[in-house]
Amino acid sequence: QVQLVESGGGLVQAGGSLRLSCAVSGSISSAGDMGWYRQAPGKQRELVAYITSGRSATYAESLKGRFTISRDNVKNTVDLQMNGLTPEDTAVYYCNLDYRRLFGVSASTYWGQGTQVTVSS
Repeated sequence: QVQLVESGGGLVQAGGSLRLSCAVSGSISSAGDMGWYRQAPGKQRELVAYITSGRSATYAESLKGRFTISRDNVKNTVDLQMNGLTPEDTAVYYCNLDYRRLFGVSASTYWGQGTQVTVSS
């Protein structure tokens, strides 16, 4: 069974930084894309960033320059460094492991349980 466990969320003041981490366990291939999504209250879940096994990263346009995603293919972890946080970044952040870009829409995608990030003004 594949499990994704996030950590590192919390409360931070505007302008501060947080680093989220996600550990993936289970029978997986490191070929999948690993990423972070977020969902603010009353809004749809949105992509924050994802990174391929070759470490090619894609970011939401509005977050470029403030967030950095990285991964360790040996440890099966993905991190998200978030700088210059604003109250608009307040959301539940979800870790994602996705094989659909590689193997088609019917391939597996996995989610963590989410970690709350709250940015106070």
